[in-house]
Amino acid sequence: MRDAFGGLVNIVIIVVFLLIVSGYLAFNVNYTKAFRVKNKAITAFEQYEGNCTGVKTACYGKISEYMQSIGYNAADGFSRNFKCPTGAECGCVEDQYCYAKYTAFESSKDVVNDRENMCYYKIVTQINIEIPILRNILPGLEVFQVAGDTKVISGCAE
Repeated sequence: MRDAFGGLVNIVIIVVFLLIVSGYLAFNVNYTKAFRVKNKAITAFEQYEGNCTGVKTACYGKISEYMQSIGYNAADGFSRNFKCPTGAECGCVEDQYCYAKYTAFESSKDVVNDRENMCYYKIVTQINIEIPILRNILPGLEVFQVAGDTKVISGCAE
């Protein structure tokens, strides 16, 4: 009986270890996808000078095509968990990524009119980890979000 109990404990330890390692690997794969989509969205926002806020734009098409090519899927309800910072124009595009637009002022000797049209965007993507118990306990946990800022864009789209 003693040997049987010892074998059962060893099996439980091995199963728990495999679950922890598998969960860690799954999180890393999904984090990498969200990070790559965030970088692609930042590049696209800079390239199209902020004209990426709608679904029917060329910028969104480029980002969407990239998301499909790497297999990125945001978690359901991501846009509901995204909290817009005060004083920023923001929104989410088809529950895939969210953005916030901030007015930027640079301390240079530019013409005042050029300063009025300067802005930058904060892009946020979601890490898709479907662990229902963890999602129900911590629905707005920011550990599951990857955020980054664009460079300052002059002549921002209104």
